[in-house]
Amino acid sequence: MELFKPMNISDYQPISANINEESEHVKCLIVGSGPAGFTAAIYAARANLTPVLYEGLQPGGQLTTTTEVENFPGYPQGITGPEMMEDLKKQAQRFGTDVRWGLVTAADFSGSVHRITIDSVKTITADTVIIATGATAQYLGIEDESKYAGSGVSACATCDGFFYRGKDVAVVGGGDTACEEAIYLAGLCRKVYLIVRRDVLRASKVMQERTLKTPNIEILWKHQTKGLFGDGVVEGVTLIKHKGESDESEVKINVDGFFLAIGHIPNSAIFKPFIETNEVGYIKTIGDSSKTNVEGVFACGDVMDHVYRQAVTAAGSGCKAAIDAERYLSEKQ
Repeated sequence: MELFKPMNISDYQPISANINEESEHVKCLIVGSGPAGFTAAIYAARANLTPVLYEGLQPGGQLTTTTEVENFPGYPQGITGPEMMEDLKKQAQRFGTDVRWGLVTAADFSGSVHRITIDSVKTITADTVIIATGATAQYLGIEDESKYAGSGVSACATCDGFFYRGKDVAVVGGGDTACEEAIYLAGLCRKVYLIVRRDVLRASKVMQERTLKTPNIEILWKHQTKGLFGDGVVEGVTLIKHKGESDESEVKINVDGFFLAIGHIPNSAIFKPFIETNEVGYIKTIGDSSKTNVEGVFACGDVMDHVYRQAVTAAGSGCKAAIDAERYLSEKQ
């Protein structure tokens, strides 16, 4: 399976020039089409909010980069990520969700009615907006990440670690996420190599201690990934040790899985002038709700969740967002 990486917004070519460019008003506008967005659409449609959903640059969200999904309830035999997202899309459409292709290029939440621009040509005003734009995993940028996508390369240990039980794997990164992923995998795998670019970990002290005390984690200090190798699937990693130093050398290790843990970027930039985020960019929500600091605007899924980042938790938060939107509209009547 070829890895799908969202294109840069600057590279995006609008396809909606033939759309009626006059303003359109909707009760509920959902931005994003992952598990959170489609679940929000299902609930919003069943609540007669006649939602309009724009799929964005990555229809189906991050799950479309996953070959097998075995930890989502209701699929005892497992299912591929793209198939699961197509199921969710059809379910949302069955209840009346208007699913459209298009990219939000501007947002204005300064007034009582929220204004969204699609593909720089179409303006939609909405009583409520549900932001479900997700987050984008960061990759190293080497060609082999695409070559072995779904065949040994993963950006989620919780999602895919099960497939590597009793095997050797590598994790790239030196922060809390990398340490958490390595410790999680250590409970499943025979050996975990933690590939660290520097000679120190950036992780918190407690995570460093846990990582160092885990017997089947070996930290490869001052190593950088050059590439992956294997016949159709990942069989190993080629590393550069002490890059740029006098004793620079090439090292090969044999692994069955290669996990990237160098962070995610929440897709929230376009909303930041109006919506409060944390220092990384994850949207802040009020208490246990999906409410943002702007009335009538709600957030769900990975764009606001930097802790769990699972399809099932994203779906649950999408349900909350739709219920919050419906209650908000009922109180306004």
